[in-house]
Amino acid sequence: MDVRQFKDKVFQAGREAGLEEMEIYAVSSKDLSIRVFQKEVDDYTLSVGQGVGFRARFAGKIGYAYAETLDEDSVYMLVEGAKANAQIIDSEDEIVFFAGAEDYPTVKAYNPELEQVTPEAKIEYAKELEKEAFAADERVSLVNWAAVGYREVEAYIANTLGLEQSFSRNGAYTYVSALVKENEQVKSGGRSRYSNSWADFNARELAKEAVGEAASLLNADTVKSGEYRVLLRYDVVRTFLATFASVFSAEAVQKGLSLLAGKLGEQIASPLVTLIDDPLLENGAASTPFDGEGVPTRTKDVIAAGELKTYLHNLKTAKKDGVESTGNASRASFKSTVGISPTNFYIKPGELGYEELVRELGSGLIIISVQGAHSGANPVSGDFSLGAYGYLVEDGKIARPVDQITIAGNFFQLLQDVEAIGSDLEFGGPGMGGNVGAPSLIVTKLAVAGN
Repeated sequence: MDVRQFKDKVFQAGREAGLEEMEIYAVSSKDLSIRVFQKEVDDYTLSVGQGVGFRARFAGKIGYAYAETLDEDSVYMLVEGAKANAQIIDSEDEIVFFAGAEDYPTVKAYNPELEQVTPEAKIEYAKELEKEAFAADERVSLVNWAAVGYREVEAYIANTLGLEQSFSRNGAYTYVSALVKENEQVKSGGRSRYSNSWADFNARELAKEAVGEAASLLNADTVKSGEYRVLLRYDVVRTFLATFASVFSAEAVQKGLSLLAGKLGEQIASPLVTLIDDPLLENGAASTPFDGEGVPTRTKDVIAAGELKTYLHNLKTAKKDGVESTGNASRASFKSTVGISPTNFYIKPGELGYEELVRELGSGLIIISVQGAHSGANPVSGDFSLGAYGYLVEDGKIARPVDQITIAGNFFQLLQDVEAIGSDLEFGGPGMGGNVGAPSLIVTKLAVAGN
């Protein structure tokens, strides 16, 4: 059954059952993942799915239900499920349904040419990725990952107040990881890329970067414990931003789970730092003209020149604070209730290239990878203690690789300690917390535990 026909049937059945405002949120998706190992296709997974989430008001409470098929049985199940769920809800939060807007932004995030790239072409790319990794350095002992994937998704939202919108987005990703062995030492390096243009995927370039990084880490050793001036590479900054993104959620603020409560309009970061949430970014992995409640999205500075400008809101949190929603309502899937997350969420890049940042660092450490962010970082306090590796820098040049160290600090202090920002902005691809991007940056100091 077509989703619009299904919507009409659900709303009609809901009215007959005594439901008041009603909303459906439907998602259809296609996912393809391919992995090559030792010149053979090691994994090939294609999944096509669809489902509908349903919210309805009954006796003043909001009930939820979902279905994975669009048929007559699902109509009854959704209506009765939401009605029953509403009667056991204890929350006193006021849920608002959005009636729709006169205008929605135009967003470009679907590339029909990408959809036409055949599975055979993707397999050949993955094989080439593995081949190029082995060719990049004779010391490559294993290419443990050579993968490529594709995802397309269409979201449709409608309610009984007149809202009805849909939007499609697609993208591809690739990842390569290689092991380099010299004597008894083994080091790994990896690179990933996400784009909705197939022309952006260059197997040789990606493989050379991954292998080159692995080789550069041979003969790594620790450093003496102490405080170091640190250059955090873009992917490490991205990890920090993704890990602590929840502190910018108005829901976290209202629940006392963010130290940013009461700090709107205050300087919370270096004047160099501008943090942007941009759902309108062309071909962005999280770009969308409307959020999970149908509210039109807009680009906004969350931090502007170090000053906290806004929290991220959905309709519920906006009503509590007496402000407008920022268009950041999110749903992890059609099965989920409404939450809050960023879209294309990134630190505005600066003017300095990566090599210029290394020279600007002078003496200190470059951190190119951290481990244990989920267990070693506390989003509420901002504290972190993470295993890391990278390079020692002396007189503006990389002196040697460094491993077996732990870096510790506080995210909120780190924002204040930013001294320089690079021009090398890179996004990591879509995830539960949006599409996070960052350039490399230099911070005044971090505590490093070595020997």
